[in-house]
Amino acid sequence: MSRSVLKAILLVLMRVLYRPVVEGVERIPGEGPVILAGNHVTFIDSLFLSLVVRRQVYFIGKDEYVTGKGFKGRLMAWFFTTCGMIPVDRDGGHGGVAALMTGRRVLDRGRIFGIYPEGTRSPDGRLYRGRTGIARLALMTGAPVVPFAMIGTDKVQPGGTGMPRIAPVTVRFGEPLDFARYEGMDRDRYVLRAVTDEVMSRVMHLSGQEYVDIYATKAKAA
Repeated sequence: MSRSVLKAILLVLMRVLYRPVVEGVERIPGEGPVILAGNHVTFIDSLFLSLVVRRQVYFIGKDEYVTGKGFKGRLMAWFFTTCGMIPVDRDGGHGGVAALMTGRRVLDRGRIFGIYPEGTRSPDGRLYRGRTGIARLALMTGAPVVPFAMIGTDKVQPGGTGMPRIAPVTVRFGEPLDFARYEGMDRDRYVLRAVTDEVMSRVMHLSGQEYVDIYATKAKAA
């Protein structure tokens, strides 16, 4: 009940304040496991994604978002988990494996799992090379991949911090991608790279972003 009420309240606020343009949402299957894979330009991308999709979307988030102390910490924990965030310690040596297994559990239950293949927010608004976890997840579960693009959310919350501003937002979904032809090849690194690159190519065409063939983490470090 709390999840439905919170989503209804936030949906009204979003429509009144931002009036987002949503394109192609009907391309998301109405039932069964689905992977939503898209670009990541600011902190609130997951919130907008959760609100424009009719079905509940689950996604990975840093466990620090739900481990705060006091009233504020409990409020944040309730908010993020109610919105569909699953906390995972991604900073440890097995963070990537934990995130992958969490996504697989969500999909095995016939739900929607949202993922940002870049692995982190874009440091400059460009689209960076995708990590192959998205491919492994798709090949292990057989779930279709629906690419999406967040456009304008970086103007709502520049840098991913501070109070959100009012700015136009578009959320665009592409046609589902089926990778059944690669069944049983989830350990072939060439196949994983090909699948990942295909997903990122679709995201690039949907978002209109410039593509950079390096990892975003490397760009941030530089």
